[in-house]
Amino acid sequence: MDLSIKGVPENQVVRLREIAKANHRSLQGELRAMIDRATGIIPRRLSVDEIATKVSRLGLERRDEAARLIREDRDR
Repeated sequence: MDLSIKGVPENQVVRLREIAKANHRSLQGELRAMIDRATGIIPRRLSVDEIATKVSRLGLERRDEAARLIREDRDR
């Protein structure tokens, strides 16, 4: 389906183009990525607190244990 948004202020278009360029996307690609994020198609980024909670649930006993687990997973 095609969507069209009319009357977007020029300063917003300029900013969207800057964001797209920073993400190595076309304006169309950036808008599509924004729609994907807004509709839950792409999982949102976790906050630092959410990451800390997930890591604490792993029950790691030593700091280097996480690195070992990552290496093992990568080598599979």
